[in-house]
Amino acid sequence: MRKDLIDAYLAPLYSYFNGLIPLSSQEQELIAEKFRPRLYRKRQYIHQEGDVCTQLNFVIRGCLRMYKVDEKGNTHIIQFGSENKWINDLGSFHSKRISELNIDALEDTMVLQVGYDDLISMYVQAPKFDRIFRVLTENSYIAVQKRLLQNISSTAEQRYHYFLETYPELSYRLPQTQIASFLGITPEFLSRLRSQQSKKP
Repeated sequence: MRKDLIDAYLAPLYSYFNGLIPLSSQEQELIAEKFRPRLYRKRQYIHQEGDVCTQLNFVIRGCLRMYKVDEKGNTHIIQFGSENKWINDLGSFHSKRISELNIDALEDTMVLQVGYDDLISMYVQAPKFDRIFRVLTENSYIAVQKRLLQNISSTAEQRYHYFLETYPELSYRLPQTQIASFLGITPEFLSRLRSQQSKKP
């Protein structure tokens, strides 16, 4: 891939990291060395249940979903990953254990990926990245806690508002079936929820 294209793909990641902790030019060069852009077509798997998660994924454009399929064949969406968001099975990535989750593309999606060994190398060469990824892991843990609380103690309407707050850019990009799966309701019930919301002042 041409260097100018790689630099264009890296720009959002530089901006993301700089928003957390400003990077030096040497640290940006390290990102360019360790992260690799990859395009996934719609419906293509990035990661499948039964495999070990070997990459962290930062979304440049497009949308991914992480989900679990239960014994009855029902799909339970845990997380969406759209522009400037991370989506990974962190448990499998760090423990190198087999994953129970799937990640696939809902749209043609470009990501930047870094593997485990390259990530550890970044920590050693530039300790700032150790701090950055610790913050990202903490944020991911907080998001999982909030998602769990939403699922066990919130109404469907409250869960829908949580979706709109968390993924405002996806409310009209995704099919109702995908949003309903995330909310744990039927597409028909989601349609009624949307209708009710549109009538409110």
